[in-house]
Amino acid sequence: MKRSLLAIAAVFSVMFFIPFGAGAQENDAVVSKIIETGKTDNHVMVHEDMLANRIGGRIVGSDALLRAEQWVKKQLEKWGYEVTVQQVGTMPVGFNRGPWSGRMLSEDGMVLHFGTPSYTAGTKGPQKGHVVIEPRSREEFQRMKNTIAGAWVLIGGKSNGFALDGSAKANEKRNAILQKNDSIRKVNREIRAWNEKHKDKKKEMLQEDQTPALLYKEMVEAGALGFIQSAKVPITVLYNRANCNDFTIDSLPTVCDIKLDSKQYDIIYEKASRREDFLLEFDIRNHFIEGPVPFSNVIAVMKGSEYPDEYVISGGHLDSYDASCGAIDDGQGVSVNLESARLLALAGAKPKRSIMFAIWTAEEFGLLGSKYFVQNNTVDLDKISNYFNRDGGPQVASSVTVIPAMYDDFVAAAEGINDINPDFPFEVIKNEAPARPRPKSAGGSDHAYFAKNGVPTVSINLSDVKGYNFSYGEIWHSERDNYNKCIPEYMEHSAIVNAILIYRLANLDHILNRTGLYSDK
Repeated sequence: MKRSLLAIAAVFSVMFFIPFGAGAQENDAVVSKIIETGKTDNHVMVHEDMLANRIGGRIVGSDALLRAEQWVKKQLEKWGYEVTVQQVGTMPVGFNRGPWSGRMLSEDGMVLHFGTPSYTAGTKGPQKGHVVIEPRSREEFQRMKNTIAGAWVLIGGKSNGFALDGSAKANEKRNAILQKNDSIRKVNREIRAWNEKHKDKKKEMLQEDQTPALLYKEMVEAGALGFIQSAKVPITVLYNRANCNDFTIDSLPTVCDIKLDSKQYDIIYEKASRREDFLLEFDIRNHFIEGPVPFSNVIAVMKGSEYPDEYVISGGHLDSYDASCGAIDDGQGVSVNLESARLLALAGAKPKRSIMFAIWTAEEFGLLGSKYFVQNNTVDLDKISNYFNRDGGPQVASSVTVIPAMYDDFVAAAEGINDINPDFPFEVIKNEAPARPRPKSAGGSDHAYFAKNGVPTVSINLSDVKGYNFSYGEIWHSERDNYNKCIPEYMEHSAIVNAILIYRLANLDHILNRTGLYSDK
């Protein structure tokens, strides 16, 4: 009786697998291997440690970014991918950040908490100087210009993280503002005289333009050591956006650009306004590299067996700001993608259509890497099934939101994901809202140029389901974008989910249906 039942079961088993062939069994085995390896030997944090702690902040044009590109390429090649280093551009000079420190030298002295934007000047060793408050007019500058030589100059406003613009164009704008302020000051003198005579009918004074560092050029020429601006904590320091593409090794910035903890700034400002006798000392090791210095995308492909010119793409950006180590923005995105690539390779994946991992460059400089990829038709955009972008926090993959035309395919692709770890449920959400027009301008991350060209950019939604109180605003472009802000269990699980979704979508007998993705496509 047992033999008869086994024989019948075997017949039904063969009948069941006839429509799917051996491929269905193979696919299940690949997914099982992805899950097993991802749960027992996950390397997400190994990748993250390399990027954040051993390489560090990866500003465009730095040795760190070049090392990171080489390391990513080596890993992907080791796992069997076809890897292309796609040069996107060059910086005329490069930039490497060294250590920095500062202190106030006085009876109530303190260690200073500050940062400097990339591609700004460092000091020539520890440099001491007195402190002055910036002049607001040419007359005021003439009265105090001899005090600016060798001084740290406090300027107004609140830092937005970017360097002060020292270009000729910016100085022309400053001159126009100074002229306008001169006119306002003249009118205000007349109003003041009127108000003295008509105290019962006082006129309101006109407000001058308070743009910081209006005498920037004049103060540089007078010999200022550097400019100090108030910055909220955590301190954001970005780069010299207006000027870095115009530098040569013989025409580099010479005056420091310091963004100082707002509480310390207020203390120093008050002491300077009372004309107290004290000094500040800064030691800032900002170093430049003779260019051109290239920056490149790293593109890895696992060729499809049936549709090699069709793609499921997943990516994140390798560059980061360098006041910290770029662990979250976007080290975690790159690390999750690298581990997905590794899990697929170790599982012996042989997808029907090609799987591509795109590790972008220069996202922080204007999405330059992904823009180059799209605008140069690296692949046929109509043959991209979906681009998954991971550029957010270290939270866990929790859902995808898709249009109705893609819903069934994503439900099938997500099958069994909920069984991997009950702590991390996963949902496919059907978005039945009316289709919107394609975006006409690029957005804030590397999905933008794909979306602008009508490519699906369904990305995995992330959640802090266990309540680790992660705040993206705390790390975003700030000094706190460190390894210790990572959440390993979230990132490890996300790599598994990412790999499974990519693999199953690559094994569909069709690319994802774009009907209703955009109202004008």
